[in-house]
Amino acid sequence: MLHKLAFILLVIGGLNWGLEVLGYGVASFLPANISMLVYVLVALSAIYEIFAHKSMCRACNPQGSMM
Repeated sequence: MLHKLAFILLVIGGLNWGLEVLGYGVASFLPANISMLVYVLVALSAIYEIFAHKSMCRACNPQGSMM
């Protein structure tokens, strides 16, 4: 479950970076404290995925299990 949540947050973070180029990122629409929380959650998700992805990803580890 945590792996899926981290993946979703990383997708949100990636899309946000793309929107930032156009000037429409999360920071443009949310109060500063909420946008900072979103950025922190995305960063924590990235750190989690760095350490957990290989063991949980079928493409990276054929014996791994997807949760």
